[in-house]
Amino acid sequence: MSKIVYMGTPEYAKIILQKLLDSKYSVELVLTQPDRPVGRKKVLTSPPVKELALSRGIEVAQPSSLKNSDILKKIEAIKPDFIVVAAYGQLLPKAILDIAPSINLHASILPKYRGASPIQQALLNGDEYSGVTAMLMEEGLDSGDMLGFKYIKSSKAPRLDEMFIALSNIAADLTIDILDNFNNINPIPQLNALASKCKKIKREDGLVNFDSAKELYRKYCAYFGWPGIFLENGMKLHDITLLNTNSQNKEGEILEINDEFIDIGCKNGAIRVGKIQPKSKAKMDAKAYTLGQRLKVGDTLL
Repeated sequence: MSKIVYMGTPEYAKIILQKLLDSKYSVELVLTQPDRPVGRKKVLTSPPVKELALSRGIEVAQPSSLKNSDILKKIEAIKPDFIVVAAYGQLLPKAILDIAPSINLHASILPKYRGASPIQQALLNGDEYSGVTAMLMEEGLDSGDMLGFKYIKSSKAPRLDEMFIALSNIAADLTIDILDNFNNINPIPQLNALASKCKKIKREDGLVNFDSAKELYRKYCAYFGWPGIFLENGMKLHDITLLNTNSQNKEGEILEINDEFIDIGCKNGAIRVGKIQPKSKAKMDAKAYTLGQRLKVGDTLL
């Protein structure tokens, strides 16, 4: 039975770990990021990967740095056949990479979108396909030789939460395929000339305006959950549907008020909004907001 050291942190990595735990492979150690304060009350919260590993009786380590000599010794002592990495959150130093073949499950079709937010970037760009690449890790950022791919049409999971689940599931299947066939795979070098990078998401990335309905909707899909999308005045928009991209309207104009939604015009295109959350207030039905503000068709939301 091949021994695995697994490194990962978010739900994406948890789903891959679950597949490994249900397979013929033996996960001997799990590394994940330290517990973090979450939400307004800053409740110290464990990563999803940690919770799963502990529930299955697997040892968990949460080093702030992989350059820690104790961590290196712990991994070396296991003598793993593979190190499997999925959205771990730290680059692996050469000393760890030299221990065993290190396989990363990166949530993009490399060399596109190396870096921290590949799923969001694909949604922002409106890519027709999204996918996962299994690659051999090296000291560079997501630049190692590729071992295999799986992909889906983006239309099947148009929003970030949906795409996370879809890519997690195909990444889990890809992980087992790669491990099962590792000795028969000829790695393929990435074409660096075609490479692109994506940054870590910040809260301010969720700022939107009513210039382009298509751009606003893509941001809603890409930043669903966090940071969400919001206007300059701090108002958050929820439950959004793209109505069209070619109509010409006054920016922020209310085009229709319905019991379940309001339609808002953009300079180019129009959107439908189900819920509105004024700054520092609770989320409410969009119609209730317009009634409270005495807004009518022809007024603007700005």
